[in-house]
Amino acid sequence: MLRSLRLAALLGGLLLAVAASARDIDAASYGYPLTNPFEATIATTPPEQRPTLPGDDEISQSDYSLNLRPDREFSLPDNFWAVKKLKYRLARQDREAPLIFIIAGTGAPYTSSINEYLKKLFYQAGFHVVQLSSPTSYDFMSAASRFATPGVSQEDAEDLYRVMQAVRAQHPRLPVSEFYLTGYSLGALDAAFVSHLDETRRSFNFKRVLLLNPPVNLYTSINNLDKLVQTQVKGIDRSTTFYELMLAKLTRYFQEKGYIDLNEALLYDFQQSRQHLSNEQMAMLIGTSFRFSAADIAFTSDLINRRGLIIPPKFPITEGSSLTPFFKRALQCDFDCYMTEQVIPMWRARTDGNSILQLVNQVSLYALEDYLRSSDKIAVMHNADDVILGPGDIGFLRKVFGDRLTLYPHGGHCGNLNYRVNSDAMLEFFRG
Repeated sequence: MLRSLRLAALLGGLLLAVAASARDIDAASYGYPLTNPFEATIATTPPEQRPTLPGDDEISQSDYSLNLRPDREFSLPDNFWAVKKLKYRLARQDREAPLIFIIAGTGAPYTSSINEYLKKLFYQAGFHVVQLSSPTSYDFMSAASRFATPGVSQEDAEDLYRVMQAVRAQHPRLPVSEFYLTGYSLGALDAAFVSHLDETRRSFNFKRVLLLNPPVNLYTSINNLDKLVQTQVKGIDRSTTFYELMLAKLTRYFQEKGYIDLNEALLYDFQQSRQHLSNEQMAMLIGTSFRFSAADIAFTSDLINRRGLIIPPKFPITEGSSLTPFFKRALQCDFDCYMTEQVIPMWRARTDGNSILQLVNQVSLYALEDYLRSSDKIAVMHNADDVILGPGDIGFLRKVFGDRLTLYPHGGHCGNLNYRVNSDAMLEFFRG
């Protein structure tokens, strides 16, 4: 049996006995069926326990594009033609309604499976809905990011804010009563920084902001995910063997899709597996999927900035060029590698050589502690067994958010977002 507890402890001591006034949901009354955090992360909620939502044909929606970085029209290779303008999706009501922005998680485009689920949930509840890509997605990096080196939360938030302002300007006649904001995983961390920015910019005056499974300390979360790839798989001579197997399967998925949607990719491989995966194998599958996201970020950032770390700066790239060899090279770079080789040097050059500890603080919820503590409009929903959390993270959330933190006992990383109990709680928060 997996030493599920052992692995969970390795990933950061997820269950903390800290006295606070958070809304701790009792496991027995909660009823979520998957108690294994790895399985929950991969399989999410069984279909019969999800809310009934409208189909695409029942939603008035369209995709739009923004030309935010015209300078990249000619600087990007021809085979980046599809992402030289930033796309987003707007679902609109036929009357005045509140509008909610949804920010996708690590590496995910605006069409990610969780974004689509949340869109249907909020649209059915009467919201206009705008789906946005993560600042770490290759389309956002190419078409909207000033530095194309995501990972500095404040700068990512400023890029997102410009996108949101441009979306609003593109639909001046859309009747909006008030604005709301949410995001999942890394998108939740982004949402916190966007909300803080809006306190001074005042373009939206968000009425309520909901953070779904955010990383508390971004460095802790990326280290946890990097460690999952290194999980020792019992019965295999070399720990890399199973990783190579996962890599081959996910490479085929990536070639078909052009990106990694974490939930779709995990579930795809989970369902394709002919035998039940052990906890160690599930952990490595999750880690491998996140490794693809890290590689995509590192590859795109290096290409746009011509740093020469993955692709030689003067290498001629045309529409017919195969980038596969370079992407394989990028797969050797995990999140920590990307932060060390690309984010930190860029950040230091722009901030006159500040310490890494300063950066760690600046890209985490710690940087917003005073704001988050005092802002009643912001709430968090998280899981006690989420693999991205580390020692002290739940304690921090309890201390800062108090009764604005809802802590579920199970669900892994975002695995229970489509559980009826969770969806009802989300709607209750935004209606409150």
